[in-house]
Amino acid sequence: TYNSVFGPTLNAFDPLLTAGGSSGGAAVALALDMLPVADGSDFGGSLRNPAAYNNVYGFRPSQGLVPAGPDIDVFHAQMGVEGPMGRSVRDIALLLDEQAGHHPRAPLSHDKQGSFLDGLSTKATGGRIAWLGDLGGHLPIEPGILDLCQAALVRFADASFQSEALVPDVDFEALWQAFVTLRQASSGCALKVHYDDPARRNLLKPEAVWEVEQAMRLTAPEIHAATVRRSSWHRTLLSIFDRFDLVALPTAQVFPFEVATHWPREVAGRAMDSYHRWMQVSAFATLGGCPALNVPVGFDSKGRPMGMQLIGRPRGDLAVLKAGAAYEATLPWQAGAS
Repeated sequence: TYNSVFGPTLNAFDPLLTAGGSSGGAAVALALDMLPVADGSDFGGSLRNPAAYNNVYGFRPSQGLVPAGPDIDVFHAQMGVEGPMGRSVRDIALLLDEQAGHHPRAPLSHDKQGSFLDGLSTKATGGRIAWLGDLGGHLPIEPGILDLCQAALVRFADASFQSEALVPDVDFEALWQAFVTLRQASSGCALKVHYDDPARRNLLKPEAVWEVEQAMRLTAPEIHAATVRRSSWHRTLLSIFDRFDLVALPTAQVFPFEVATHWPREVAGRAMDSYHRWMQVSAFATLGGCPALNVPVGFDSKGRPMGMQLIGRPRGDLAVLKAGAAYEATLPWQAGAS
């Protein structure tokens, strides 16, 4: 969360660290009691990552639950969604009740099934969590993050949720490349109107210019192959949800880093080949169109916050929120609803 107009947004717990992004300002405002609730959008983790970095909750709803727009494209651009942030799961549900539902100008949006806030009045009765961890070593993750997440899974056991380690038989590198292709085809093309204007192009961040230029090189067969890969991942997730109620992953692969650093060039000794590779862990819920809730998992020895993603089956938003509420009830630092 940085720009040349206002400068960077500082982390709520350490002004030397980043707030995460892209909804970093919303997350910090929540953590500092400047706002009761906040909203944002999430394509590659923009509701989840800053929530993890500021010890609050951020919820990426199922694809289609919250109508977006108005926009010039209401059919292709579906991987980015609007959603709520809050200091508690109850606050998330409160705002989601106002956001969710079908709108005729968002033709792929769908109706919500009752009130999410009312749904939280019935407590979760437990379930099974598939813990994907670092995907069998595929994801480089800064030391300490997995430990915090696994400690959180122990708290889930106190709420009658049992976890089991799972590494799906998936080519995760190919899946990531599919995500990159689809992001370029969506975000890169959307930014092209600014890129085509020489005066505005000079105002774009280098990462935005890269997205546009990569998008301009894409071919139709490449985009089709990416959608096929995404569809395969969706089927894999459905098979996982035949056995488990939730999937859990770290929300971030690195702890909050120095605010002057735009993005990490290296994570756990592994070089990052793009500005968003360090957020790869956020792509899996996006590609599946699944609801994903960041829940705080505490702080490392340096006082840096971290979170964990709870991912549910598509349109299983209430089940994810109820599980998050059950976990929240076990925490010693509950902020409580606004």
